[in-house]
Parts: sequence; C-alpha cells; structure tokens
Amino acid sequence: MGSELKSAQMIVKTVHESGLKKVLDKIWKFKLLYLLLLPAFLWVFIFDYLPVFGISVAFMDYNFIRGIGGSEWAGLNYFYALFESDMFWTAFKNTLIINLYKMISGFICPILLALALNEIRIKWFKKTLQTAVYLPRFVSWVVYGGIITILLSPETGIVNKLIELLGGSPAYLLADHHYFRTILVVTDAMKEMGWAAIIYIAAIAGLNPEVNEAAVVDGATRFQRIIYMTLPGISGTIVVMFILRVGFIMSAGLDQVINLYNPMVLQVGDILDTYIYRVGVEQFNISLAAAADVIKGIIGLAMVLTANHFAKRINDSGIF
Repeated sequence: MGSELKSAQMIVKTVHESGLKKVLDKIWKFKLLYLLLLPAFLWVFIFDYLPVFGISVAFMDYNFIRGIGGSEWAGLNYFYALFESDMFWTAFKNTLIINLYKMISGFICPILLALALNEIRIKWFKKTLQTAVYLPRFVSWVVYGGIITILLSPETGIVNKLIELLGGSPAYLLADHHYFRTILVVTDAMKEMGWAAIIYIAAIAGLNPEVNEAAVVDGATRFQRIIYMTLPGISGTIVVMFILRVGFIMSAGLDQVINLYNPMVLQVGDILDTYIYRVGVEQFNISLAAAADVIKGIIGLAMVLTANHFAKRINDSGIF
C-alpha cells in the first residue's frame, strides 16, 4: 500500500512539474509579448486589486488618524445602518430606474447609429459625421453639464425659447422632478453613443462583403440586409457589450448627476454614487460609504454573472 501511494505521488509530481515546465517554456517563448503587457498588468494590479483591501473599512469603525490597522472592528453594523436608512433606499431605487433607462437608450442608440453610418456611401460626409458624434465623448461632464444648463435655462435657454414659440410657458426643467430623469438619459445618450458605436462599426467592417453582394444580387432590400445579415453577424459583439453594460447597472454616472442635480430633484436624482460621495466626503463617514460601495459591487458582480449565464444558454455567447 505504501509503495502504491509513493508511486501515485511521484506520478502527480511528474505531471505537475511537466505542466509547470510547459507554462514556463511558453512564457519564455513569448517573453517580449508579456513584457509589453506588463504595464497593463501593473495598472490593473495597482488600481483595481490593491484597493480591494479597502473593503475592510466597511466592517470597522474607521478612524482616519489610526488607519485601517488601528481602527476597531464593527462587524455588520454599518450594513444594518444602510438598510435602515430611507435615503439609501431612495438612492438605490433611483439608481436602478435611471440605469434601466440608460441601458435601453445607451445600448440601442449606438447600434442604430453604427447601422446608419454603415449605410452612408459618401465617404467625406460619413467621416465628418463620425467625427461630429465622437467629439462629445471627449468633453468633460463639467463643461457638458454647463452647456446643458445654459440650453435648458428658463430665461435664455434655446429649449424654453422653442417652447414659448409653440405657445407654452418657460420652465426650469432641471429643477422639475417630472423631467430630470429624462434629461439624464437623453444627455447621456447624446454624449456617449458616438463613442460606443465604434465597436459596432468595427464589427460590421469585419463581416464578409461577398455575402452582402450576393444578397444584393438576389434582390434583398437594404432593410432586409440589415435585419437578416448585419445584425446576426454582429450578434456576438452585441451580447458581450450587453453583459458589460449590465455590470454597471449600479453606477448611474457620478460626473453627470453631480453636475446637473440640485435639492429640488434630490428625490428622483439622488443615486448611489452621489449618496456615497455625500456620506463619505461631505459627512466624512468613510465606513458607511464603504459599506454602500460594497453592496453596489456585489450587485454588479451578480448581474454580470446572471447576464453571462443566460447569454451562454441562449446563443452560446459570453465573456467567460
């Protein structure tokens, strides 16, 4: 029995060493490529993995002077405090509602834009239009929010001027809780859809043009080619982008909301990001803010895993 056990251990050790040797040989073979990836790995490690240790702040009564090592543990007290807070649940509800709207507009609009740009045959006009829709992505929300505030101004804004011409009365739209969420969704789509469409344009460019030419010969209309050829051809890209989008369902955009909202629309515009900012930075309750961020991260991870699971079951496409 002892000899058989030793033989089994030797076999396992041999397999392990040979497998490790293969991995090391492959790393050495492609060492220059791995060297190129090293800065990206370091970036992810420093800014994504090292901060994970900060999650422990959510489970302790954090004292800024004592630091993480000297602060006392508080268990789940701050999570209980969150669940008992009406402001947290208001922010939680607003985050879900705003993000569901943004998922619909921010997911569909880039696809439609990419399909529309792909159908333009005049090259100079296509490139000019592409540049025009990309530009808002490179404008910060501080500047973009200022432009929106000016456009929606009740006194000098062009939107209210048009409302007056149509016989209506001007209104401070950014302070009206009936319109604030709509403004967030529309302005976010206008700013981001050009940049998001790049991936779909690249996917469309990778399709086999001979199939499209054969469809034209067979008499397929432009709309039929889009529905039955282009969309199925980029379906894998659409699924991956949808899964990644679902992962941000608890992040409704701190930069946008904090530059546009005001106390008049707090009940419909306060999201988890602004709640965490207000609690952590303004009230300096680091532990409570960390607990809210942990909940946000757990829900985002669960949504990604769920979306990926259903995507693989439906058409065997997923990110992992």
